[in-house]
Amino acid sequence: MPPRSDAWRRQLIALRRHLDRWLFRVGPPETAPIVLGQRRIFVLPTPAGLAFATALLVMLIASINYNLSLGYALVFLLGGVSVASIVHAFRNLLHLSFTPGRAEPVFAGERASFHIVVANHRPARRPALRLTARGTVVPFEIGAGDSADLIVPAVTAGRGWMALGRVRIETTYPLGLIRAWSVLVPEQRCLVYPAPEPTPPPLPEGASRNLGRRTGSAGDDDFAGLRTHQPADSPRHVAWKTLARGGPMLTKQFSGMDGGEIHLDWSTLPAELGTEARLSRMTAWIVAAGQRGLAFSLALPDVRIATGRGSEHSANCLRRLALFGTDAADA
Repeated sequence: MPPRSDAWRRQLIALRRHLDRWLFRVGPPETAPIVLGQRRIFVLPTPAGLAFATALLVMLIASINYNLSLGYALVFLLGGVSVASIVHAFRNLLHLSFTPGRAEPVFAGERASFHIVVANHRPARRPALRLTARGTVVPFEIGAGDSADLIVPAVTAGRGWMALGRVRIETTYPLGLIRAWSVLVPEQRCLVYPAPEPTPPPLPEGASRNLGRRTGSAGDDDFAGLRTHQPADSPRHVAWKTLARGGPMLTKQFSGMDGGEIHLDWSTLPAELGTEARLSRMTAWIVAAGQRGLAFSLALPDVRIATGRGSEHSANCLRRLALFGTDAADA
């Protein structure tokens, strides 16, 4: 049953993509900004709208049967209101502009946050809007000439690039009788790092000959003074109090145990570990080294990264782990 259900799921996804391309003219990711024109907005009655139409039909038949002039007036009045709601629902989406925002990297299993900026260039409020992506519904409204920064959360499963995919924008304004919607595919993705190993072994020993001795180099024990801030310095060592008082950006220096340079080498890991387990362990080591402000290098089968420290170095190494063995390794 599971293989058959997977095959059915793949067929349904392929059919949905084909219908999107044919009906909604949705193809590959679109470049920003994405503006909703007349041909991209579709209108259909909601279940409440179908019930309302049925009630109008019954009232019309009763008015014809009993020749009720007031019945005719009521039916045509309510029918005119429903037709006017079609125009309002359509105009509530017309010319909305969508621009993909940032999507910060996360670890596998965490929630990714996709930012989408929706702009309203008309001098009229856009109420009762809903944006749906990856099973999440985000209700919002936009003021006249204003914009909204929407956050779409999405659960991550595996490492690598995660695309936002198909996005649906819809509204049932003003009466809930008519549903206007459109489909778009923003060019937006989020980098997913491998999940860190929950209980990894200790970091590999540094290569320094002074391992375990007191030195005057950077450590994590005793405060030794301040120096000029470098881009590679860890944010946790910045003298924020000095900066808050209007002083220059300085970095705290500590004297402590010299851990030497840590070498994270793929080839030194146990042979019984699989690829994903190796990536998970090295991810945990990189996070631990970054939290302690240690310098480390990374050696993978396809790339070697020189020794460094700081958030940028850690992010570069985690990116290599996330894209290891994929076609997007150099993207």
